[in-house]
Amino acid sequence: MKPGKPLTLVAALLAISLGVAAVSLAASIAAKTSVQDVSEGLTCQCGCGLTVANCNHPQCEFAVPVRTRIEGMIANGMSRPQIIAWFRTQYGEKVLSAPTTEGFNLVAWIMPFAALIAGGLAIFFAFGSWRSKAAVAPVAVGAFDPELKRRLEQELRERI
Repeated sequence: MKPGKPLTLVAALLAISLGVAAVSLAASIAAKTSVQDVSEGLTCQCGCGLTVANCNHPQCEFAVPVRTRIEGMIANGMSRPQIIAWFRTQYGEKVLSAPTTEGFNLVAWIMPFAALIAGGLAIFFAFGSWRSKAAVAPVAVGAFDPELKRRLEQELRERI
């Protein structure tokens, strides 16, 4: 075995171990549901236009009871998607702080990126057509009028 092989093997095993640890850590963090996390996914219905987590009315008739209900749902073992789905069935799509990624709402996620790509392509092709129109055909060296060349040389000699 070459001297560099054990070091390479150890580095590969270390990288795999770190990857597995990172994935398991991310899964355990994602599994914990908090009131803050769930309430950021819901829009307050009091008219402030903020999420339930960020509603700035101290005695809001919507946000305060919803936060309490979310705490109870989490205590009963419900996950974030389950809680969001429950509020969606109770209040409809308007309670969600972001559109879902299904059905017609998928357009709301795709259109901004599609518009950026279309605009970029339009600019690319516009610059390409402007550049090709502005290009001047090269002038052949022997295409000058001999009389003009003689006059130019004469004027240059007179100025020196």
